[in-house]
Amino acid sequence: MRRYWKKIIWTLVLLLFLAIVFNWSLLLYGWGQLQGQVRILQGAQPIEEVLNDPQFADSLKPKLHLIQEIKAFAEDSLGINPSNNYTSVYDQKGKPILWIVTACEPFELNDYKWSFPVLGDLSYKGFFEKEKAEQEKKRLESLYDAEIGEVTAWSTLGWFDDPVLTGFLGRSEGDLANLIIHELTHGTLYIKGDVTYNENLASFIGDVGAKRFLIQKYGRDSKEYLNYVQKMEDREVFTQFVLQKADSLEGLYQSWEGNSVEVKKSKKEQALKTITNEMQSLPLKVLKYPKRISNLKNTFFMSYRRYHVDIHVFEKEFKEKYNSNFDAYFKALKEKYGN
Repeated sequence: MRRYWKKIIWTLVLLLFLAIVFNWSLLLYGWGQLQGQVRILQGAQPIEEVLNDPQFADSLKPKLHLIQEIKAFAEDSLGINPSNNYTSVYDQKGKPILWIVTACEPFELNDYKWSFPVLGDLSYKGFFEKEKAEQEKKRLESLYDAEIGEVTAWSTLGWFDDPVLTGFLGRSEGDLANLIIHELTHGTLYIKGDVTYNENLASFIGDVGAKRFLIQKYGRDSKEYLNYVQKMEDREVFTQFVLQKADSLEGLYQSWEGNSVEVKKSKKEQALKTITNEMQSLPLKVLKYPKRISNLKNTFFMSYRRYHVDIHVFEKEFKEKYNSNFDAYFKALKEKYGN
């Protein structure tokens, strides 16, 4: 019997060794991300200390109070799971701290995906060191459209207590409410490996929640609420334009299947130039155009699909099936997808 146990133990050791060898790059990546996250957590200060710190700008302290109100509203009035998120502050010192790499087929709107334990397949990969993000982009760009974007906020899905980043504090009241509720939603509702569902749902809840918060705090006729609504109307015009052009672009790519790569590149360049020109003539009132429109890639269109393509599905379900009763709708979502 002892002989068999030895074989079992050595087999397990061998399997563990093979798992480490074949997943070494993933282990190194995970360790690097853990170190980056821990640096932020260690550098974060409790909000109470920051509010009492004379060195911290007084002009920003009202936004910290506002974040606490938004968080309390999300938990008490929306049904978001209580957490210790946003009870501390990390000073970014005006610098980005996280970058993500996204990639897409050059002539097909199909995301490149990375596989991670627990999280599943994701269409982006984050880095706390820009150099590593650039290395990953370089690795991919010979075969894919690839780009790097700065991340302003993220959720650790309850693994850690997410701090307030000082980069949040320049946002308007409505945008800040949307951001906080969006990220808190991820900690309450999350489906492994379904980035589009998770992000579209969080975007929908973030918008509905922000409007409800602004009405409760400032009133339906307040400048805070009206400014947010006007910005969201612009965002809707812009988003629908991008989603429509994504569908058109997908059709063009399919029609070019018999062309050479060089011909496809030329046609793609002209198509993207046309889209850029049309985009800049949209009748927007307050929304600023993203910097990325000066160099459009397939990743740009996929990012809008990732966050917005199914929002109207949630809106329809919310209105028609639940008669716009948010409490009932969110309760049903938690029963189905709650963490």
